[in-house]
Amino acid sequence: MSRSQGKWNGWSIAILILIVIGVWFSITTNPLGFILPVVILGAIFLLYKYPPSFLQGYRRTGPGQARVKQGRSSSAGKPKTTRPRSKSAPFRVIEGGKDDNDMPKYH
Repeated sequence: MSRSQGKWNGWSIAILILIVIGVWFSITTNPLGFILPVVILGAIFLLYKYPPSFLQGYRRTGPGQARVKQGRSSSAGKPKTTRPRSKSAPFRVIEGGKDDNDMPKYH
């Protein structure tokens, strides 16, 4: 019988309990040391998700920008012809002019 990935084993539960105890101890002894990083990370996330109006111009796609719709051309009903992406070129060997017998192995 194989173990499933979703099952909790003893080590996972022990590590989770130690993490919970450490976080609880951190909050009770120094709440500012725990709350301050959470507030800073939350502010960064909110600024990323909802940027201020003066930063809207730097984003490529934003809600204020008009999106270009592709118009129908006269050839919309015609099927596209399939072309090869690139032409296959035959390989050719270029003979080298270097003679390895005359040169020492290490210079």
